Amino acid sequence: MSLNKGKHIVEEIGGVRCTLVEAGISAERATFLKRLLEHNGYEVKMEKDSGEEGPETFRLGVTDLLFHAVVDVYKRRLVSLSGKRVTPAYWLQLSEAETEEEVNYYNTRR
Repeated sequence: MSLNKGKHIVEEIGGVRCTLVEAGISAERATFLKRLLEHNGYEVKMEKDSGEEGPETFRLGVTDLLFHAVVDVYKRRLVSLSGKRVTPAYWLQLSEAETEEEVNYYNTRR
């Protein structure tokens, strides 16, 4: 799921109901997301997409059915392997920058 899609999808991966994080992704992308999500305490399930011709692609999900990538990235709930908050650019692998302190998408303090 890219960050511009807000739909919450639950699918069975490896015989376990999971929240689908992304589908049709490369092995490198799957490895990146798996390491990031496991570091944040999620149990990750991954399997090859079936019936796809061409390059090998994967589906990746987490067993926490309440997880929502869009919400968790923009609320800055995830931390990188180095302990900094994950930005949308880092999640999408557009930038190596893990955090930008001045960027606040939600102000939860009153």
